[in-house]
Amino acid sequence: KDCIVVKKDSKISQISEYLCIGCGACQKKCPFGAITIINLPTSLEKDMSHRYTENGFKLHRLPVPRQGQVLGLVGTNGIGKSTALKILAGEIKPNLGKFKETPDWIEILDNYKGSELQGYFTKLLGNELESVSKIQYIDSVPKNLKKEFLNENLTVKEVLAVKDERNLKDFFLSLLSIENIIERDLEALSGGELQRFCVLLTCLKKSDIYIFDEPSSYLDVKQRLLVAKAIRSLSKADKYVIVVEHDLAILDLMCDFGCVLYGKAGAYGVITQPYSIKNAINIFLDGYVPTENMRFRQEALKFNISEKPETSGAEISYNKYDAMKKTWKGNKSGFSLNVEAGSFNNSEIIVLLGENGMGKTTMVGLIAGVIKSDDNNETFCGAKVSLKAQKILPKFQGTVRELFMSKIRVSFLDLSFITDVIKPIGIEYLYDRTVSSLSGGELQRVAITMCLGKEADIYLLDEPSAYLDSDQRIAVSKVIKRFIYNKKKTAFVVEHDLIVGTYLADKVIVFDGEPGIKGNASAPLDIVNGMNKFLKNLDITFRRDPENFRPRVNKPNSAKDREQKENNKYFFN
Repeated sequence: KDCIVVKKDSKISQISEYLCIGCGACQKKCPFGAITIINLPTSLEKDMSHRYTENGFKLHRLPVPRQGQVLGLVGTNGIGKSTALKILAGEIKPNLGKFKETPDWIEILDNYKGSELQGYFTKLLGNELESVSKIQYIDSVPKNLKKEFLNENLTVKEVLAVKDERNLKDFFLSLLSIENIIERDLEALSGGELQRFCVLLTCLKKSDIYIFDEPSSYLDVKQRLLVAKAIRSLSKADKYVIVVEHDLAILDLMCDFGCVLYGKAGAYGVITQPYSIKNAINIFLDGYVPTENMRFRQEALKFNISEKPETSGAEISYNKYDAMKKTWKGNKSGFSLNVEAGSFNNSEIIVLLGENGMGKTTMVGLIAGVIKSDDNNETFCGAKVSLKAQKILPKFQGTVRELFMSKIRVSFLDLSFITDVIKPIGIEYLYDRTVSSLSGGELQRVAITMCLGKEADIYLLDEPSAYLDSDQRIAVSKVIKRFIYNKKKTAFVVEHDLIVGTYLADKVIVFDGEPGIKGNASAPLDIVNGMNKFLKNLDITFRRDPENFRPRVNKPNSAKDREQKENNKYFFN
């Protein structure tokens, strides 16, 4: 028998996985780079839940949801979360890896005999369970609803009048803080408003299974906490609730238990047994599953605030900046930002924290010089800056390789930059892709690489974790921190992911005021005092995980929460 079979009259070649010895000859020979050889643990074969095609993606095991509890799925993109959700929602029938002849339900139920999934699928098969999903990509929701209602001027109020199956619209509108959008046209909703509207619609449907795919996208920290509260409220009604979320602090708050997913994107995915949500997140950050003796990441992520390298006095450069003010004059009401005078050093990362509409991006623009302050100051401490903007527009006509060669040629050809930035961020496979064809996450990583590749004194990164999955956020956070410390530069980072923000921050600038009306930016504060001030504004407290020191949100009104508030210690020391 031949390992590789190529028929003259077929465009598809077949590779026998059983005969393959992993020599890599076909991988090197293929002119299209279409073959990837991955060695799998042999113990996984018996646990296959679904496979699409021969030599195609396969999923091992399934998450186990429980009534009255919230299940969180933790893992990178492309390893089967969406497939698992569709199977649990009843949209896909699990084929147990038999893609040519799909097994019947008797065989499927027998495969899960003795597990909680047997009872779950029995109910699903008997039409005893109805599911509803909050989809990941929400941009098409307004258009789809207008099509459904045959109304081009459809408002939120008109949708809720029909979709409120539980008569709880007022409760969830208030809980999600979106009462002000009720009369608005769907097309006029911002990203954050549309996200909360989609969460609202999901919560208002009478269902037995509630599925939320990335419910915190486009939201600031305060809004993420409100969404977590809304999702947790569903578990009280003895329902199945399943959440996919890349902000691990929010996932920790809203879930009772979790399953970790690991594998190779586009090739295979493995789902672990359920753990408490604390243990699931710690396993993911550690990159090691102890019950399976499986390591899926070489390096664990530790949140040790004191890990900043020691710098001698001669190497430290102190920089001061004056107070700044920027006023925008609008038709109805303007917006004003007041920035307190402050100082910063090299080898330092300053994280900007605050709600949306408080002026964080405006301050980044003032530092970059793309926005002039009211007194027309054009330079910030006379420093050279490199900016990764919040909104990334792929205007470049060409490949990623051509983009790097034209914009950051010196860094792109530098071996240390390739080792410290490009390889850990994982964008080498994008070199020959056109910039216009990149997804949001791919574009984000290219933009971060571009920002760090330019020679500058100050690096500005506006929401670097947006569109990235949990694994990519960890990789990008490590790269930014290592780069800034090694090059002895300064970075100002806007971040809504509290775990990423806490990991990066040496100092924080706290924004308060009224969103969209006025904002006040503090001087850079040390991380304990700055986070204490920020968390006090949000009325939440953080404790520290004893294993990896990651920040964990205390459950509201828990004993630990009350104790820290009484002592005015909202952030751990």
